[in-house]
Amino acid sequence: MINYNFKKPVFIVNPKSYLYGDDLLKLAKISNGLAEKYDIDILFTGQLVDLPKIIENAHLIVTAQHMDHLTPGRGMGHVLPDALKNIGVKAVVLNHAENPLTLSNLDKTIRRADELGLITIVCADTVQQCKAVAELEPNMIICEPTSLIGTGTTSESSYREETTSAIKHVNSDILVLQAAGVSTGEDVRQVIREGADGTGGTSGIIKAPDWEAKLEEMVSSLSRM
Repeated sequence: MINYNFKKPVFIVNPKSYLYGDDLLKLAKISNGLAEKYDIDILFTGQLVDLPKIIENAHLIVTAQHMDHLTPGRGMGHVLPDALKNIGVKAVVLNHAENPLTLSNLDKTIRRADELGLITIVCADTVQQCKAVAELEPNMIICEPTSLIGTGTTSESSYREETTSAIKHVNSDILVLQAAGVSTGEDVRQVIREGADGTGGTSGIIKAPDWEAKLEEMVSSLSRM
């Protein structure tokens, strides 16, 4: 785990494959404005080919949606961590339900990120998975039941409290993000009240008729915690 002085609570905007090009840059600029207005850390993911433009135009914690654990050399078709570092990427999301890793590969990939000083944000589903991932010492763990991703339905309070507690018991330095179905200011306030270090969203933001209004509703709720 690398050391990074996060402003807590943190927020992650994760457009996945919904956006690219000019639309992605538009959302990044909105996110950048709100990060500055409310003085919070926003992690922002995007398609690999779009990350350089985001880095040039926004002061966010620009985050890759995946990387592999290889080193420079052979490895056709993989995401080279050194190349991400070289363009200014600061963090990487690993083990999302839509791109899962084996525990062995996850361990190797976190170690490669640590070598390069990249922030690691690892997704986990069950309490047992959260405990296992915590043992690998990423910077953050996103707890979300796979069945709720993209549904707009938040996880139960009991799940959020139990997963947060399980991770903190293993390593209190790991930041816990509770994100499943979070799409309103009240959702944000609730997960933070229950002990999470941050939250974020995808479909709740992308599908909103006004991205800026929706993001401000959520981010401003964080700033009042």
